[in-house]
Amino acid sequence: MPEDYKKKDKKEAKESKEEALPEDIKLPDGMKLDKDAQKKLKDIKDKISKFEKEILKKFDNYIMGIELLPPRSALPPELRQELGEAKKEDEDKINVLVLIDDSDSKTMTKEELKDKIISVINKTAEEIDKNLVVETILLSELWQNCYDSKYEILKLIAMGAPVYDKGMLSAVKISEIHKTMVLRKFEKYIVSYVLAGSLVQGRATKDSDIDVWLVVDDTDVKRMTRAELKDKLRAIIIGMGIEAGEMTGIRNKLNIQVYILTDFWDSLKEANPIIFTLLRDGVPLYDRGIFMPWKQLLKMGKIKPSAEAIDMFMASGAEMLTRVKMKIKELGMEDIFYAILTPSQAALMMFGIPPPAPKETANLMREIFVKKEKIFDEKYVAILDKIVAIRKDIEYGKRKELSGKEVDDLIKDGEEYLEKIKDLFAKIEVRKDQNDIVNIYDAIVTVIRDIFKAEGVQKVEDNEIVDVFYKELIVKAKLPSRLLTILKDVMKAKKDFDSDKLNKQEVENVKKNSAEIVKALTEYSQRKKLREREKIKIKVRYDKDKFGNFVVLKDEAFIIREEDIKKTKIDEQGSIGKITESSFDEFETALEKEEHLKDVFINEKIIENIKKIFGNDVEVLANH
Repeated sequence: MPEDYKKKDKKEAKESKEEALPEDIKLPDGMKLDKDAQKKLKDIKDKISKFEKEILKKFDNYIMGIELLPPRSALPPELRQELGEAKKEDEDKINVLVLIDDSDSKTMTKEELKDKIISVINKTAEEIDKNLVVETILLSELWQNCYDSKYEILKLIAMGAPVYDKGMLSAVKISEIHKTMVLRKFEKYIVSYVLAGSLVQGRATKDSDIDVWLVVDDTDVKRMTRAELKDKLRAIIIGMGIEAGEMTGIRNKLNIQVYILTDFWDSLKEANPIIFTLLRDGVPLYDRGIFMPWKQLLKMGKIKPSAEAIDMFMASGAEMLTRVKMKIKELGMEDIFYAILTPSQAALMMFGIPPPAPKETANLMREIFVKKEKIFDEKYVAILDKIVAIRKDIEYGKRKELSGKEVDDLIKDGEEYLEKIKDLFAKIEVRKDQNDIVNIYDAIVTVIRDIFKAEGVQKVEDNEIVDVFYKELIVKAKLPSRLLTILKDVMKAKKDFDSDKLNKQEVENVKKNSAEIVKALTEYSQRKKLREREKIKIKVRYDKDKFGNFVVLKDEAFIIREEDIKKTKIDEQGSIGKITESSFDEFETALEKEEHLKDVFINEKIIENIKKIFGNDVEVLANH
């Protein structure tokens, strides 16, 4: 065939496809539909437009995106396998996904919000066309799927055609396509691929960048340096980002950051606020089991900045102010900003709060130290607000330069601010010492009272705790005598705290020794609780080589067979009721509620019930 005819055929085919598709519904590059599917897509345009108009009229503030999903038969084989093959009766279905923003749901629970919206959306869809099938998903559900490593919904969104989008569907689409490209080539090295930034913080607009970051495993690099690995992969991964933008039509939006695992870990240990923010807010679109444990540990307060990191953040303030005076015209504003920002973050870190992002720091300082703790003056937080605002204006081009006088005033404000931050550190240290003593006292007294209760000693006043501890636990040799000395120190420190006489040396002494008494008391309490629990167990052997337990409480009993657990009501004579399903969590809760665990008395009725449950060949092994 002549070349001119080939070009003509291609041109006509392209124009035919463009005429067949609705102009406001664009398919991802690489996705192809046959002629019947193209005609069907054009026929349903009016229905989709009407559906969009109706639900936006009712739920405009909540709708983040509406997307036409491809027919099940048009999906790739691997996705069809995950979602299930299409049925014949589904061929005429018009599948639509609606993404709901539930991040600011205050007047009702997320479940109530979803039920209310789904009810109206489904009714609207049915009125337009009974074949219009709507999949409604909350933004929190989408993120939870990612936390649980369930990525099918991401793949489905990437295959869909958005008809209305505030930016989130585009973000998921380009991120999913870029992630797939990266994993296809570098899966061995990719530890995590995470969506971050304003999109996951609830501050996104239609024009927001799509921030993603990747962690690359460099722990087994042999043929090149870690820096070479990072640079090589970074260049290719960013190139793939440009390619993904071309494929989706979402250009110049994907902002990609690449970290190597060793650097990321060092930043985590050094309390880098950016890394803490990434962990706190990020949503994993791919994770090999590292990101989510770190995120959970951060949420539990287990990842904390080191003392060295706090000192480093604090010391940097004075050093940066010195640099400002030498480089007023060149870097004045930037260094003034960090000169007061990093010591502020250090103060929050010392108080036990992970280092916040720069824009969050002033508000946290105000909420915690000005309003709640009342140990810092609002006018100094206003200095931080002012400097942050000026720096932002310069960064976004609203201000081109600062006059010499303005810089001098900012330096003066910064120096005054640093002096007050030093005073704040001293106050925080005192407050932390006080809180530590109160927390240590409460923890120890709580455990001791639990032990007294288990020993049959009730209603012990605070001023009697030491004497009762000595008589019941030390004299009877249940605990070592050294613990009595530690307890006396703790009680004295609490008394000195109440009378405002607590000193630094006393605090250090109590903190040093408190772990020993807490550990000893906890172990004693646990051992006693285990001994008590053994009293209520009837251990049995059944089916020759299997073992189980019949555990009797006040008015119910639990039947434990290996990994299976059930429960039943039981009366004083040993008669049981209907046996129902249970769980080990329910079992533990029931044990905790029992104030006194008594020895089980095995009577004929109990034996009869055990045989009924475990079989006639059951053998009772022990009854404590």
